[in-house]
Amino acid sequence: MNAVSRSVPRGIAARLLLPAGALAAVAGAFAYVGAVDPNEPGHYPACPLLRLTGLYCPGCGGLRSAHAVAHGDLLAALQANAPAVLGYAALAVLWTVWVVRAVRGTPLRIDPPPVLLWSLGAFVLVFTVVRNLPFGGWLHP
Repeated sequence: MNAVSRSVPRGIAARLLLPAGALAAVAGAFAYVGAVDPNEPGHYPACPLLRLTGLYCPGCGGLRSAHAVAHGDLLAALQANAPAVLGYAALAVLWTVWVVRAVRGTPLRIDPPPVLLWSLGAFVLVFTVVRNLPFGGWLHP
């Protein structure tokens, strides 16, 4: 057995290294945002689009939403940025599928149909436009 083959991990543990690393990175990010409150000024930079134009981008409120999720306040998270909460849930489901496939030894293939991608894009566009209209004030972070 040569040195290269001894250094390459094998089995389920090796297949779970990447999902575990991704989980650690996301958990670390949520822990940081949970500890450093984005509702208090001076901790994070302001959204450049909001600062320059006064318009809310689709990500505005995302850090507040993550902070609320980290503290278990789902209602506040949805009020800050509902699409972000949906994104967190979708990523959690995707990560779970990744782990199950890694345990089974099958590769994770992400190949969404174009209609899904166009639908997500349209949803984000409509969300962004509506939250910047006078009657969309309830979507402001």
